[in-house]
Amino acid sequence: MTDAELRGFLMAGTRTGKFATTRPDGRPHVAPVWFVVDGDDLVFMTNSATVKGRSLRHDPRAALVVDLEAPPYAFVLVEGTVSISEDLDEMLDQSIAIARRYMGEENAQTYGRRNAVAGELLVRLRMDHVVAVDNMAGHD
Repeated sequence: MTDAELRGFLMAGTRTGKFATTRPDGRPHVAPVWFVVDGDDLVFMTNSATVKGRSLRHDPRAALVVDLEAPPYAFVLVEGTVSISEDLDEMLDQSIAIARRYMGEENAQTYGRRNAVAGELLVRLRMDHVVAVDNMAGHD
């Protein structure tokens, strides 16, 4: 995929990302997340008390995969390190963008404001390594 195709694939519709972290005891953890692309980052939010939130404070390395679950099948795997922000102003803008994508324009402000509160974390996964495979089934 070209960079434009990669970004288009990641932002198509309401596909969720499957986000992987490593717990402090070494066990893997995978959870679905709503996300947006912001520059070279995949951005999502999580509560600081979640397994994701706690694990990322221990080890900022993570991976996220987004896939097309129907023919011709495709996926993008992103590996990188995260940065975490608790800045409510930055969080609000991104929370509204995420809500706009998954809940629609009519609900973006309501959901965005509900989620951009103390105790939440704004997580940015830097796209350090990307594997993108399109048309896995070989359809024309």
